[in-house]
Amino acid sequence: MDLIRKIIAGTDPLKALAYYVGQKAGDGEIDSILLDGSHLHNHGERRYLIYLKKDNGIMLWKSIEGMPTIIEYDCNF
Repeated sequence: MDLIRKIIAGTDPLKALAYYVGQKAGDGEIDSILLDGSHLHNHGERRYLIYLKKDNGIMLWKSIEGMPTIIEYDCNF
């Protein structure tokens, strides 16, 4: 499985929404960004799930689907 580090969603990358692992969001921070493989298999379209880490655990915060996206993977050089 490829680890997604950053996702940019929108038609114009300069004006699009960008989320990255470790980014502050409210009183939590983004824990992980995952491709929803079940959604891809069942519906044939990509959906990305963004999880937020807070004091009381990890929860689904946002999902992105039906939008142009740029994905940046976590690469170790």
